[in-house]
Amino acid sequence: MKKFIQALGLAGCVLLLTACGNLKNSDLASNSTTTTTKSKKYSTTSTIEGGYSVLLKKGVYKTSPISGLEATNYDNSVDETAMERGLIRISKKVFSTKSYVIQEGQQLDENTVTDWLGRYSKSNKTGLNPVNNGKKSSSTRNPIILQQIMEEDFYTKTASGYKLAGISLSLGLNSVDYYTNTTGGTEYSTDVSLAKRRSFGQKTANTIVERLHAKKKLKNIPIMVGLFSKTDTDSLVGGTYFSYGTASANSSKITKWNSVNEKTQVLPTVDNAKAISASDESKFNSFKDEIEDYFPNVSGVTATLRYVDGKLSYESIAITTQFYGYLQVQSFAEMVKTRAQKYLSQNAPVEITISSVNDTQAVVSKETATGAYHMHVYGGN
Repeated sequence: MKKFIQALGLAGCVLLLTACGNLKNSDLASNSTTTTTKSKKYSTTSTIEGGYSVLLKKGVYKTSPISGLEATNYDNSVDETAMERGLIRISKKVFSTKSYVIQEGQQLDENTVTDWLGRYSKSNKTGLNPVNNGKKSSSTRNPIILQQIMEEDFYTKTASGYKLAGISLSLGLNSVDYYTNTTGGTEYSTDVSLAKRRSFGQKTANTIVERLHAKKKLKNIPIMVGLFSKTDTDSLVGGTYFSYGTASANSSKITKWNSVNEKTQVLPTVDNAKAISASDESKFNSFKDEIEDYFPNVSGVTATLRYVDGKLSYESIAITTQFYGYLQVQSFAEMVKTRAQKYLSQNAPVEITISSVNDTQAVVSKETATGAYHMHVYGGN
């Protein structure tokens, strides 16, 4: 099992997403924990409309102790960002940005989650993955399904500080489980159907909810769980959420699951694949054509688009260049900004990264659907 040590850009993800939902007036908000923080020790970041403020301790951002923990070494790095951004987005359906501040999860520790990500066995009776049935065939073995757990915590302000008032968890579920029968041997894989991911994910979510609500300090805390489909290791886009549900205070299970309609796509499409949106494809192609005509030393322009409920929710564009002079990069970034304003979506956040083979040269982005574009050139005055 490996742990990727990384500083997750939670605050950046928070700014990119729009708010929805409100738990404050629902029955889930009742009986929240009375444990409060000392206001002098904690502060919050400012944020743009629609984003969560982030809770800081003594001015320092706290990272989750379970960040990067995975059940196996086979994982697609693009899943991490998609999983976190999606968890924040779904959390807004339950924990309103107007009523709650956010902090990377602190309730689950590394040792606990390491055990949970293991297979159930006599020596690991808290393991959540299926028992090893001893079979080696891809069609008969029990695959590893639970690959990763992610946690975000939500706090409300009190007269004396902040109190924990909600938890969101993401269960990263493998669509493909990779394995070898011997150390360093041939790699095989087992596909995990969506139906199996769904049934396993819901059962596992309820087991986790029951374990957490058994703790005195967490028994009155509502817990939202999102089910996330991990992609195969060759995918160019991150996975997607397909379901989420919330366990109210004192409840030992989630009684209602909500479907999530998410899709991702890379442009230009390959193998004659049909674009999810012909309009978005046309806008991107117009943008791409002008970018490539401006400078002969542009190696490639690709986009990753994410759709929620059939609507574009986020567009990320990567531009690779073969020039290195500051003036060239500045001029190019200015042109990219004007073309983005002309061609790209007016209804979704957009992030454009300009890079050489060796490093990132500039970023052009708008953080909200209707926000203004901003530009930053690295290495400038």
